[in-house]
Amino acid sequence: MTHILVRSECRENEKRVGITPLEAEHLLKKGIKVSIEDSNSRIIPSSKYHDVGCEILEEKSWPNAPLETIIFGLKELPDEPFPLKHRHIMFGHAFKDQPMAETLLKRFKVGGGALYDIEYLVSPAGKRVAAFGYWAGYAGAAVTISCWVSQKSKKRSKVFTTYKDRDSLDEQIRSELESSKLLPTSAIVIGALGRVGSGVIDLCEKMNIKTTKWDIKETKEKEAFIDILNHDLFFNCVVANKETPTF
Repeated sequence: MTHILVRSECRENEKRVGITPLEAEHLLKKGIKVSIEDSNSRIIPSSKYHDVGCEILEEKSWPNAPLETIIFGLKELPDEPFPLKHRHIMFGHAFKDQPMAETLLKRFKVGGGALYDIEYLVSPAGKRVAAFGYWAGYAGAAVTISCWVSQKSKKRSKVFTTYKDRDSLDEQIRSELESSKLLPTSAIVIGALGRVGSGVIDLCEKMNIKTTKWDIKETKEKEAFIDILNHDLFFNCVVANKETPTF
């Protein structure tokens, strides 16, 4: 039987989890065993996973799991020297010469394990399965607007933390704009039709910021981009790789 163990995250302030109770229940119905490490920081309590039939394990117990277990997580593993013997599904940040990449890969080599990096997981059509999405754009727009207000007010940018829900974040950004009596007159979003761009647009329009929306059609045959400078905020939401033409 395939066994997936969802480990707790070690990064400070990391509350996200890659498998929800609903998704775990779906896996269980497919005959896959799902274990969840307990975690006090995870946004979804362990009890929700227990309710759908998952096994709840002690936090940080995954190194002792049976060898055939697939370890599922989001971000980096604890910075410890022991060899990695399991198969890991995670964002490894190891294939673009990132710091500590060589150390991580060496741990896999010594332990005989394998890294299935979520960043490179693609569908049969070649599209990324887990890419930056709507909420990356939404959250990024919130941070941008907050920093713009701080700059215009000649104040230090505030430190962002986690939020209970979208309404809590909206309330904070709206409050910053109202208390400062400042409002960006306009924003421009390049990549407006994509996932990230749609999140940016939604937040900007919620804050009554006039938004110019550019995508392939608006940039393909353009020679001058002076229009960008006529906006207070500029959001580049384009996924660029070696095949992406410059504009």
